Amino acid sequence: MARRTKEDAIATRNGLLDAAELVFSEKGLSRASLSDIAQAAGATRGAIYWHFKDKVDLFNAMMERVTLPLERGFGEFAASTCPDPVQRLRAVMGLVLRSVASDERTRRVFEIALYRVEYVGELVGVRDRHVAASEAFTRQLAGDFELAAQCQKIVLPLGAMEAAIGLHALFDGLIRNWILGGGKFDLVRVGGAATDAFLMGLGLSLPLGGGGAA
Repeated sequence: MARRTKEDAIATRNGLLDAAELVFSEKGLSRASLSDIAQAAGATRGAIYWHFKDKVDLFNAMMERVTLPLERGFGEFAASTCPDPVQRLRAVMGLVLRSVASDERTRRVFEIALYRVEYVGELVGVRDRHVAASEAFTRQLAGDFELAAQCQKIVLPLGAMEAAIGLHALFDGLIRNWILGGGKFDLVRVGGAATDAFLMGLGLSLPLGGGGAA
């Protein structure tokens, strides 16, 4: 009986988080109420307060269920064993683009985080999470740009960190515009081609065969 009760509690909590995603996506955090979320989940406000302290606590729990795109990218860089920095960079970028394009929950939560929230007061922590992921991802890019220049024996037309900031801005802008426009272009194909064009514009040679951004 205790196990069944625990399973029921987990199911209720997950149902509330699923409903919160949908309500926050439709109304934004400030306009969404706990009553809206309870109604969408087929639950009561009491059920929400049993699992979450308040709306901000519920929002933070929803955010914690997903790995945001730049966090995914940083993790892939850290786990990669590919010896070619250009191939590794292209592969990681492609993987993150595919994860955004194919994972509905990641896309929806990222959209909420980008366009449905004001990062003030208790939500500053969410903004800090974005900043930390962005900085870690950019440092990884810069490290691979340095390695790529050394391996290919070229001098980049701008510093490795500046190149990393530029590619990060390209990558971030593609995802933001894809989400804002409702996915009206092929994120993986366009993103892969744009990544390769950026790399070649820096004078880097692309590896032959697989492992590309697309």
